[in-house]
Amino acid sequence: MNMNDLKNSKASVSTVTINRNEFDQPTENIYEAISITAKRAIQINSEIKKELLEKLEEFATYSDSLEEVFENKEQIEVSKFYEKLPKPHAMAVEEWLMDKIYHRNTEKDA
Repeated sequence: MNMNDLKNSKASVSTVTINRNEFDQPTENIYEAISITAKRAIQINSEIKKELLEKLEEFATYSDSLEEVFENKEQIEVSKFYEKLPKPHAMAVEEWLMDKIYHRNTEKDA
């Protein structure tokens, strides 16, 4: 999944109650389902963080001007955009419920 898909995620930005039976249905184990989505949330978070840092680096200034330190509108706008995105765990849960996360149990496959 690429960053455009993450930015266009339909994941909720607020707390949503999810049916436990629906959530653990693919694995039949709630702990395994949570572990898989947690790992995906970590991946999503690192992708978003990497992209955010790259974008902020574009606007970085290396001078000691006080005006630039207190007000860099481009950096502020980029930061606000990323703050409004759904949280990585919400995106991971949405992907899980839409069966977009590949997973396998290596113990069962052996």
